[in-house]
Amino acid sequence: MELNLEVEREEDGRWLAEVPELPGVLVYGSTADEAMAKAEVLALRVLAERIEQGEARPLPIRFVVPAA
Repeated sequence: MELNLEVEREEDGRWLAEVPELPGVLVYGSTADEAMAKAEVLALRVLAERIEQGEARPLPIRFVVPAA
């Protein structure tokens, strides 16, 4: 499973990161790194919950991070 981390800066200066392949995985951070870390953590929690609930099976996961 390949998950893409997308990050952009909002007009108010906050950073927004999301994993488009997982609806609802959208977080803010004060830096791009913080936002991406939070998005990765949330994505892993969502996947773990899906596996625990029997909605998905364990798969190798690869996060694709935007180039600096």
